[in-house]
Amino acid sequence: MILPTGKLDSDLLKQIVFDKITYRSEDVRVRPGIGEDCALIDFGDYDCVMSTDPISSTVSDIGRLAIHITCNDIASNGIQPLGIMLACMLPEGTTDDDVAEIMDQAATAAAEVGVEIIGGHTEITPSVGQPLIVSTAIGKAPAGTSQSGNDMEPGDFIMVTKSIGLEGTAIMASDHEEEIRQAKAEDGSRLVGDEEIETAKTMFDLVSVVPEGVAAGKVGTHGMHDITEGGVLGAIWEMCQISGTGAEVWEEAVPIQPETEKICRLFHVDPLRLISSGSMIIIVPKAKRTEMEEAMKKAGVAAAVIGIIKEESEGICMAKHTLTCGSGCMGRIRVKIDPPYADEIYKTCR
Repeated sequence: MILPTGKLDSDLLKQIVFDKITYRSEDVRVRPGIGEDCALIDFGDYDCVMSTDPISSTVSDIGRLAIHITCNDIASNGIQPLGIMLACMLPEGTTDDDVAEIMDQAATAAAEVGVEIIGGHTEITPSVGQPLIVSTAIGKAPAGTSQSGNDMEPGDFIMVTKSIGLEGTAIMASDHEEEIRQAKAEDGSRLVGDEEIETAKTMFDLVSVVPEGVAAGKVGTHGMHDITEGGVLGAIWEMCQISGTGAEVWEEAVPIQPETEKICRLFHVDPLRLISSGSMIIIVPKAKRTEMEEAMKKAGVAAAVIGIIKEESEGICMAKHTLTCGSGCMGRIRVKIDPPYADEIYKTCR
């Protein structure tokens, strides 16, 4: 069977990857699983938290994104990352200036996050057609303090930070700027203006979720998940698999920037299924909603409640507004949220 572009679907991932792993160490507290961003290793008084991820869907800002994508995973456990390693696979024709640019980006991003680049590997290889970076981040926390989606329960609120589609919007605006600039509406006007394109490209500056992850960890959550491939709906579906719960997402409550809406419409991309590094899903215990909202304000991070955790029997659904009668009355329908599949960003990779 030829596999499609993007992450393996959840059933196949379990069948041909997770189920092949048979050896178990008594020092590993959290192992690979659907929706688990990090492994947790017992280091006595401390837990060592580790995560690894690739950057393969973009050339623009690849050095910066390689830092943020795995540091965000560590932050989703409520923990400040402390070290990161980068394995850089670069295509033939790469220049020394290209490598210097990637490392300038990585070094700047690492300094912003407060994480040290502690190792890695760099090579030029004919095996890749564009730069590929795999990063592995490490954090530590007092034993037993890491946040976990296993704690999710009905009645918890689903909070999302900033707005969805930030990384995907920045990738499209950077990699397809000229195409976006030339796109016209039926009346001949431009679909996306110059200022909107520049705003979209600066969304790369928002892809870290370390501030909100660490702040939320201090309040106490029932789990967090940074929104990467599969978008906000994929992230919520994965979290529900960890905890054995259902969820209801309120479509109208999901924050989305107008630049994201316009660029997604141009490329026929669903923003709810678009890679969204820079946004964090925080599962907030009902009694801590006000405290969490205050913590986000103090951290300078916009946040919105977009749904609620339900019993598993109620399913994982999105509530959408719809017209119910000719007079324009509005009602709600519940639409099942499917498992994540190939991210929408791959529609634009050409």
